[in-house]
Amino acid sequence: MLELCNIGFEYGNNVPVFSDVNIKIDRGEFIALGGRNGCGKTTVTRLLMGLEQPREGDILYNGNSLKGIETAQRGRFIGYVFQQPDRQMFRETVREEVAYGPIQLGVLKTSVQKTVQAALAMTDLTALAEMYPPNLSRGQKQRVAIASALAMHTEYLILDEPTSGQDSQEKKDLMELLTTLHRQGMTIILVTHDMEIMAKYCKRSIIIGYATKAFDGTPEELFTEREDLTELGLTRPASVALSLAVPGLPYCKSMEEFETQMIARLGGEK
Repeated sequence: MLELCNIGFEYGNNVPVFSDVNIKIDRGEFIALGGRNGCGKTTVTRLLMGLEQPREGDILYNGNSLKGIETAQRGRFIGYVFQQPDRQMFRETVREEVAYGPIQLGVLKTSVQKTVQAALAMTDLTALAEMYPPNLSRGQKQRVAIASALAMHTEYLILDEPTSGQDSQEKKDLMELLTTLHRQGMTIILVTHDMEIMAKYCKRSIIIGYATKAFDGTPEELFTEREDLTELGLTRPASVALSLAVPGLPYCKSMEEFETQMIARLGGEK
């Protein structure tokens, strides 16, 4: 379990970004972390990785404080995919990039090879193993970063705005991969502005707002019960708005669900 306990954070201008943030993240969750620009949602993930340090409070991993635990050490159990994933790639080939983490841990060469092969296969990168990472597309670079986390046998995978700038097919491919990893037991944490992704795939929504944690619950509770979505920088996904507008129609987390419900309703009226 990862825990943020009474966390407060501010940058050098002494203006608090947020305070008194308490979040527990269990193994096997699929979480969306949202809120308006500048609210501190990315900062929460950077605190988890040790890229930023809290002004107050503590961060725990399985009950133990992470104070003094460097980012590289946290990489043993937390994988991080930056919004611009090319910023975290330094090796000459995809294969070398994915192998870098296990090698730094001192894993035997034969074990590294097997681990890397499995990670490349899982992320559909086998055919690109000898490519130079900067020459890949953004979606491919994301998969390299995910493969690097898989090679470290990470428990938690954090992705910062992973679907921004991607077309619908790229989004679908990425989310199918993350769904597969989640089913295999990995905890997925998405920093996202994409309300459709939040509603369709995530099981829990954590929203940062009003300089603290403003909401923590299911996407359905968020989109049907909160009256302050605009203030929080959020909007209802089209599928949710449409399902709420049709009397008697159940909550629809995706347009596919809405279309299925409408076809069933129209068929029943014939």
